[in-house]
Amino acid sequence: MNPEPLHRWLAHRRPTTHRFPYDSVVDAYLYYGKHFIPETWTTPLRSARERLPEVSGPRAYLADFLAVALDKVDGKYDYRTYLALPLLPIPDAESNAGPADQLLARRDHLHTLLLTDLISFELRALDSTGAPLPQMRPDAMVVRKRVRHAVRAAAPALRRLSFDIPAAGDPMALARRLTALTAIDRTAGDRLMLRTTMLPVERVHDEYLFIRVLQAFESTLALLAVDLTAAITAVDEERLPAAGTRLSFAASLLRETAPLWSLLATMQPEAFHAFRVYTDGASAIQSRAYKLVESLCRTPDPQRLHSAAYLSVPDVYARVSNGQRSLDEALDAIRADHRALAQTPILADGMRQFAAAVRQWRRTHYRLAVRMLGTERPGTGATPGTPYLLHGRDQKVFRNSDAHDPEER
Repeated sequence: MNPEPLHRWLAHRRPTTHRFPYDSVVDAYLYYGKHFIPETWTTPLRSARERLPEVSGPRAYLADFLAVALDKVDGKYDYRTYLALPLLPIPDAESNAGPADQLLARRDHLHTLLLTDLISFELRALDSTGAPLPQMRPDAMVVRKRVRHAVRAAAPALRRLSFDIPAAGDPMALARRLTALTAIDRTAGDRLMLRTTMLPVERVHDEYLFIRVLQAFESTLALLAVDLTAAITAVDEERLPAAGTRLSFAASLLRETAPLWSLLATMQPEAFHAFRVYTDGASAIQSRAYKLVESLCRTPDPQRLHSAAYLSVPDVYARVSNGQRSLDEALDAIRADHRALAQTPILADGMRQFAAAVRQWRRTHYRLAVRMLGTERPGTGATPGTPYLLHGRDQKVFRNSDAHDPEER
């Protein structure tokens, strides 16, 4: 791999962001793996970052890309940079206030982009030995199962986007037709985002699957945080049925992610162990979106708040410490004995549905982690792993949920 395109860009008197050789850089990362990318690439990439103030054109995206690409060199590698989350158009509770249907459409668009890109990658690897990440490729039967689950995971979002899913009896034929059709609607921005958000640490085939599925989960969790924030506002404004409706919707969206777990379960354990040794420092315990969802349901107990779970996400830790309002607290302000729930069946039902969906999500996560790691091994990045997940698996979602949900008693 020759970094000449990058050197040519640097040689311009006034380089522009739109001419930055993203494709060449990403190809190099796919060829070597981020953990093994040589200095012949990282040195000019650092030079590119130093020249950013003089580069013409919008610089924010390029700056974020360089930060993601150089995270290991900079000693700033973590879960966010591993998944390239700063480069994904993920909904955010602070800056994405707006109609729920518009936010859902944005999430659905991203969700389908990630999954159809994964399907395309699997099909390309099946068809060509020259596809990237050549190590430990699965056999055709595994790929067939994988793309079937990926199509199932994408289907609800595709339907909401008014996308006609082609009819086909053979899952592989359906996957090929679906990826060909969805590729037509991709914008230049979509294509750039998909390219720049895949910088695996190794050359192991299954890491592509791992990254795309985790990115899809993060997108959904982020939208759940938006929904919970909206539900809290509705409770504060005494629009309790509206809060219940928003929670029911959030529960439905979380249940839709079930095929993602089935998809992730097709990952070969030996492949996972081959690349995870290079992910030290990046762990899902650092998921900001998940901790935001959890803390918006109820304020974490002091022991959990001051544990690695929240210390790993400093901004959420600060929000909670500074008095972030949870749904539990919003309900306390209305009626301390929570009879508001009994008097507003829609809200009570929404809370029940959401709590049940979160519990199922946690339990499935734990089962898959046990399959990949066993019951004692540390998690990705030398974190507590399955014992940590077991501890959190059955924690109450809402503090007083036992008052209205028999499963939580």
